[in-house]
Amino acid sequence: MSLVLSIQNAGEITVGFFHPYCNAGGGGERVLWTAIRALQNRYSRIQCIVYTGDTEATGSDILQRAKQRFNISIPSTVEFVFLTKRYLVEAEKYPYFTLLGQSLGSMVLGWEALMKYVPDIYIDSMGYAFTLPLFKYLGGCQTVSYVHYPTISTDMLQRVSDRTQSHNNASFISQSPTLSWAKTQYYKMFAYLYGIMGRRSDKVMVNSTWTFNHIQKLWKVADRTYIIYPPCDISEFTKIPLTNCHVQKTIVSIAQFRPEKDHGLQIRSFSKFLKSHSKDKQIYKLLLVGSCRNEGDSTRVKELRDLCTMLNIEDNVEFKLNVSFEELKDLMSTSVIGIHTMWNEHFGIGVVELMAAGTIILAHNSGGPKLDIVTDYNHQKTGYLAET
Repeated sequence: MSLVLSIQNAGEITVGFFHPYCNAGGGGERVLWTAIRALQNRYSRIQCIVYTGDTEATGSDILQRAKQRFNISIPSTVEFVFLTKRYLVEAEKYPYFTLLGQSLGSMVLGWEALMKYVPDIYIDSMGYAFTLPLFKYLGGCQTVSYVHYPTISTDMLQRVSDRTQSHNNASFISQSPTLSWAKTQYYKMFAYLYGIMGRRSDKVMVNSTWTFNHIQKLWKVADRTYIIYPPCDISEFTKIPLTNCHVQKTIVSIAQFRPEKDHGLQIRSFSKFLKSHSKDKQIYKLLLVGSCRNEGDSTRVKELRDLCTMLNIEDNVEFKLNVSFEELKDLMSTSVIGIHTMWNEHFGIGVVELMAAGTIILAHNSGGPKLDIVTDYNHQKTGYLAET
């Protein structure tokens, strides 16, 4: 690719990664740190810059967490540009017109980043496409996007048009033909703008077949779009013994506590399961493992705990927050089933890790798990897909 040639032929160049939540500990952060490590290992003249809003941590704290969470060691030569306006991309700030509000907020945050440091190559590694024109036209940077999940998709449009309630389509809207029509028009307008912004990217990388298909419909840049699957270092997970002699039968979920991960569905489904196994209820446990990015995620965990109490299953559900890599392996080693309930999960690194650890997978019948991961191998099933 032309960007690779520019790296090989230039003197020292700087690569800026726009990743406001680089300390979140999710799959997107694994991609970030793996990309930085790969660039530093391959090119001696690369200086990597990370734009982050994690102002409560130091650069060394962030690198230490990357080591602890992902077992990825990053040289301390990485520099961090700390941003103070990350609150402008928080979903909670925009109860209505959330997508547009966050996208416009990202432009302000991107402007702050640009004013603090102008890199040679700008990489949006977290899905803020509205920042691309700033760095391309005002900063004169070569631009790259790594898309984990389209900000909007044709599936989202279809759900609103069909008046289907979901975490981003409130019941008062889905129950109203007029409001559903209005929101459909708003989504179409936003999708048009999103396509314009995305096309400002000189190179586009996507993380799955599902993401590729949707980005092609929205950005229309097939000639410069590539599927680059997320890094899945499964070597440590494959060392976990397949024999499970534990009396406790544990179902484990690995996902950040974001609304789209639909932990509530896991809890409600588990509650129904326990009702049908009331005699030996005590031997079953649901283990929810994930990280909290912000106060909104922490509030969501509290609400999930309250849901467990309301369903009278709090003794059978355990939350594990912000665990280390070693603790994650230990939790997997005691689990029998791995569950993943997000609708249209972009890829699903957690699903791959659970499969490598030997758990029986039950994932949502959509997105990356359906198209790329839980697929038949040699005419044999590798897991199970379901939807409600």
